Amino acid sequence: MTFSPQRLSQRPVEDGDLLTIATFVQSATELFYSYPKASWPLTPEQLVDAISQRRDSTVVLLNDEVAGFANYYQWQTGVYCALGNVMVSPNARGHGVASYLIKVMEEQARTQLQAKRMRLSCFNGNTAGLLLYSQLGYEPYAIVERETPDGQRAALIQMDKAL
Repeated sequence: MTFSPQRLSQRPVEDGDLLTIATFVQSATELFYSYPKASWPLTPEQLVDAISQRRDSTVVLLNDEVAGFANYYQWQTGVYCALGNVMVSPNARGHGVASYLIKVMEEQARTQLQAKRMRLSCFNGNTAGLLLYSQLGYEPYAIVERETPDGQRAALIQMDKAL
């Protein structure tokens, strides 16, 4: 079952959303994929810290319930935005929320920051993310070695797309 776009909307994140967003990540691995600097379990306080260092933190609502979250962790007006903290409620996964969220963030980057490109990074173990980003037109341009919380090697695949 897919949800029609009429059931999806977006708005800036509000303080009252943070407890809900903190429940989106279901494991330390998921948290590492969406917010590598955070410590498991994700807390509203960690989200406040991320939001304070980033811009345009946005939520997607599915039937008026917070179902997705993202922001930009880097930006250069007129040049690019880098998408980060992409998180989707477990109940909303597979229903188009992530695609809708990314398209909303692309449109904001294009119209509000006149960005010509959107960048993002995705860890090699995040198969769902890699497949989604590829389907949305993102292409890899670099691979950087990172370390997982348990000390293993991971490949951070940097991708971008013309807006």
